[in-house]
Amino acid sequence: MNFIKKVFDGKIDNSVHLQFQKFSRGIFGNKAVIRAKNSKGKYTINATAEFANELVQDMAKILSEGKSNVTGVIVSTSDLTKEIDFQNKKQFQGVKSYVISKEMCGKEILSLLDKFPRAFFALSFKAGDSEIKIKPKAPKSGKPGTKGGETPKPNFCKLVTTDKNLGESFVFERPEFKEAEIKHTFIIEEIKIPDELKTSKDFVKMREESKRKGRILRESIIDGKEHKTEVEFAA
Repeated sequence: MNFIKKVFDGKIDNSVHLQFQKFSRGIFGNKAVIRAKNSKGKYTINATAEFANELVQDMAKILSEGKSNVTGVIVSTSDLTKEIDFQNKKQFQGVKSYVISKEMCGKEILSLLDKFPRAFFALSFKAGDSEIKIKPKAPKSGKPGTKGGETPKPNFCKLVTTDKNLGESFVFERPEFKEAEIKHTFIIEEIKIPDELKTSKDFVKMREESKRKGRILRESIIDGKEHKTEVEFAA
């Protein structure tokens, strides 16, 4: 399940927390952009990079013990040289991209996701009649986008699937949709630092373990009709 659906369902977990840990207080628009189509039960989901890890996870669950040719990169600031089987390694400004091109089963992929939750999994593979394609590179770094500005194209991730639950989880306002365009604004109102870290000088740990509280504004156009919904969250 993707992190936006989790927030709206009130099912906050560590994967949701990881999505928001880079944000300061403020308003950040044009985030988690989705363009979706449903053609007689065949779902095509195009999305920005925020959804990559969870899409890989959902696909790996479908693959399960089956095997598929997996290509792409695993991106991390940590040294994973002895931890994963890779074909090549690229490095730029401390960010390491481990090139993957091998046959893997779903459980292997899930194990890596569990072991390295802070890594970015830009992997492409098939599982049954579903297929995920993710651009084999790190997403753009830098400050999160502020309110306003141009909406990024949802072309970093592409999922094609007949899995009804997975397809509809991206357009949960109207599951029986045909076409949808969706974007989100993250409104971070408070950052709660754990008491034991308030006097700490470990600013990295402080940033990683602090909770962001605020709201998500979801704006969508589904089959020509505009929808706006908002939910509070703490993650």
